[in-house]
Amino acid sequence: MLSLEEDVEAQALRDQGWSISAIARHRGRDRKTIRSYLSGEREPGRRKPAGPDPFEPFVAYCRARLADDPHLWASTLLDEIAELGYRGGYSTFTRALRRYELRPHCEPCQVARGRDVAIIEHPPGEETQFDWLELPDPPATWGAGRQAHLLVSALAHSSRWRGVLADAEDFPHLIEALDIVVRKLGGVTQVWRFDRMSTVCSPSTGRISETFAQVAKHYGVRSVLCPPRRGNRKGVVEKANHSAAQRWWRTLADDTTIAQAQAGLDRLAVKLDGRRRVHNDQRTTVGALAEAEQLRPPPRVVFPAEFDVTRVVTAQALVSFRGNHYSVPPGLDQAQVQVRHRLGADTLRIVTTGGATVAIHHRAPDGAGRVVRDDGHVAALERAVLGAFSTDRPCTHKTRRPPSATALAEAARLRGLSTAGPAAHVVIDLSAYAATAARLDRAPTDESRKD
Repeated sequence: MLSLEEDVEAQALRDQGWSISAIARHRGRDRKTIRSYLSGEREPGRRKPAGPDPFEPFVAYCRARLADDPHLWASTLLDEIAELGYRGGYSTFTRALRRYELRPHCEPCQVARGRDVAIIEHPPGEETQFDWLELPDPPATWGAGRQAHLLVSALAHSSRWRGVLADAEDFPHLIEALDIVVRKLGGVTQVWRFDRMSTVCSPSTGRISETFAQVAKHYGVRSVLCPPRRGNRKGVVEKANHSAAQRWWRTLADDTTIAQAQAGLDRLAVKLDGRRRVHNDQRTTVGALAEAEQLRPPPRVVFPAEFDVTRVVTAQALVSFRGNHYSVPPGLDQAQVQVRHRLGADTLRIVTTGGATVAIHHRAPDGAGRVVRDDGHVAALERAVLGAFSTDRPCTHKTRRPPSATALAEAARLRGLSTAGPAAHVVIDLSAYAATAARLDRAPTDESRKD
């Protein structure tokens, strides 16, 4: 490959009458190379590819995906085409995106933005950052409404993060998701950092609530709140939120179940543990830094927060909760009941709106699809259903049954009423017309003529 300066010199020497062989000897190049540049077959500064471009078969797919979503991360798109057979690295892939000019231009994103950001040092095992991530437009099959809720937790020192999908952001769901994500991270740090969540503190004063103070004591941590309007103070978990939204939620299919979505999120988080880092002038990874943090083991049981959710009883005397169904006594069809479950307990209670406990069941694993029935409920439901049946022979639908005498008499009465009216009171005597017609039917005689 000739540089731009070599190409200019070769062209000048050619214009001065030098032969191609002389120029090649002067520059120490092959004659065919000099000839191709002088003829315009090759451009200076651009190396001729040694073979077919391995990215070319994926150009159409990448162009279509970036047309659908111009802000799709390159790393997310690389994950997709890697499953389709692409074997190139990330830097080679991004160069190909620029070379083929596949990403559409977005004018609003060109606005200059940014501000000074300080770097905060976090010693190993010191801090865990938590944040709720509201995800818009979840799949309709989830029944989550307009938003799904993801609790994201990140270790401030190593940047390892994990996330858990939750049904809501109230206190019991926060405690349940918090316990799960802490165990996914591998242990407990010295400090937990939160936004000013109403389930953790008073948003106006920033003082921790009494209920969450008991949670902090249970896990043996200090709870620290971010200053108001200082999102960068917990920048590690904010970056984790960004990764989860762009590399997982943005490409989630409409037919994905909650369990499949959670599994996909876990795979992404584990994959990002392989991100490269430089610590103390040594090359390492996020996963290696996280393993060296020496976190304290979490408590053996979760903090005993209690769920109290409203459900409607089905016609089969069943109540749904967390992917399973639990029986109640008959007679509560379409009635609202409360399902109460204490975290860490093996049982749950079903209570009426009046406060009466109608069922106690052993809780099945979430999403198991089991139907948990009490033998007494089954027997009572069978008695109620069988008692509603009749032993008489069912009616036949092909029997001929014409109108009865009573029905015919009633029909005649109705017909008589329908003919009643002003014309019904006019009496016409037809005897005179009959006598005249009789006389006209007979031939005239002599006596009739004398008359």
